[in-house]
Amino acid sequence: MADVDLLLMTFQKLISQSHSLIVIEHNLDLIRRADYIIDLGPEGGEEGGRIVAEGDLKKIMASPQSYTGQFLRERINAKFQSSNVK
Repeated sequence: MADVDLLLMTFQKLISQSHSLIVIEHNLDLIRRADYIIDLGPEGGEEGGRIVAEGDLKKIMASPQSYTGQFLRERINAKFQSSNVK
């Protein structure tokens, strides 16, 4: 997680200097912090390359075609459930 935090700090410095960023990433913790997501798929290779979902985190998670959205829902639900267990 420290690597992701360092990367996000670097991104924030660039953004605060009015730069735009396009990042190709598979790390779900990094993806969930993005302002706008373009999810390509539905698979890799010949079965990929099409936009299956785009938008903010909520829109990606609501897309039934998005594997990324599915994994994000599972990860966020797991974190929510583990934080509510006492």
